[in-house]
Parts: sequence; structure tokens; C-alpha cells
Amino acid sequence: MLFDPGTFAHGFEGITGLSAILITHQHPDHVDMSRLPSLLEGNPDAALYADPQTTAQLGTPCQAVHVGDELQVGELTVRAVGGRHAVIHPEIPVIENISYLVGDGEHRARLMHPGDALFVPDEPIDVLAAPAAAPWMKISEAIDYLRAVDPARAVPIHQGIVAPEARGIYYSRFTEMTSTDFQVLPEESGVTF
Repeated sequence: MLFDPGTFAHGFEGITGLSAILITHQHPDHVDMSRLPSLLEGNPDAALYADPQTTAQLGTPCQAVHVGDELQVGELTVRAVGGRHAVIHPEIPVIENISYLVGDGEHRARLMHPGDALFVPDEPIDVLAAPAAAPWMKISEAIDYLRAVDPARAVPIHQGIVAPEARGIYYSRFTEMTSTDFQVLPEESGVTF
């Protein structure tokens, strides 16, 4: 399963054996329209899912996911929640954004990938793919969101937004100001939870 193969993501073109590709919303840093076809070509058995607006742009074989939908991906259950992107500015229309909760037989919300939504679920989250930095986001929004979700662990998404030399200072705030085990993953690495 792969989430949001966007313009800041590296190395996904060579991935094979995927069962599903899940896209949260249409922004280029979450779906790279130019590289998506080769990813699909290398993974002909992978289902492609996205919010309805992105699905309309991508066309077949993308399948629309609506809030409340539940998908089965191998042994995992993926639930669609949220539905709206965070407000970037009052003058910019808010687009659709599906947040995904991935669970197994032991935990219904083992992982949450919210994309660019600041949706707070009403259940405990084990691992949050946290929108910790974005062109539209203040660090106070990111910290408040992390506090609200209060996952056991979190890893940042949008890591490419923060300059490498600033990451230590920037991300240390998440450790200092929340009780979450916040871990910055090394770039270009696969991680198993």
C-alpha cells in the first residue's frame, strides 16, 4: 500500500507488488500526475483510490472514495474519514481531502494518513502521518493538531518543505510540546511499523 505519490516523494516509480495506491487529494505534492502512470504500469494489480474530485481528474482506473467508505486491502481495513482539506486562506476554495484510517484485526486505527486535512478522529490512533509542515501551515497549527489527535507515535509528512539544516530545530518543537513519540524518518527509506 502506498499513500500520496506526489512531487516531493522520491523513488516510488520503481516500487512493484503494491496492492493499493491511496491518494488523499489533488494537490501535486500528493499526486504527481506525470509519474503516476509509470507507477500504475509497474503495479497492474494495485487498486487506485482517491477523493471524488481527484478521481474525476484521473479517470479510469481510479475509484472514488467517500467519507464512510470502508476498503479491504489484503488483511487490512481502510476507512475513509474527514473529507475536507485544511483552510489555506479564506479566499481559496477548500477542496476534498480523504483521510485514511488503516486497521488490522488488533487495532482499528493502527495508522492514520490525513493528507492535508486537520481531521481529528474520535478514536485512539497508533501512528499518525502528521502534516507537520506545509506551505499553508503555521507550526502552531501542526502542534495543535498533533495534540488534538494525540497518537502514540507520529512521523512527519511534507518533510521536503523544511530545509534539511532547519529540521532539527523545527521538529524538536513537536517533541518538546507534545506527549507523542515524534520521529523523523530518514529520507529514501522504507519503514515497517
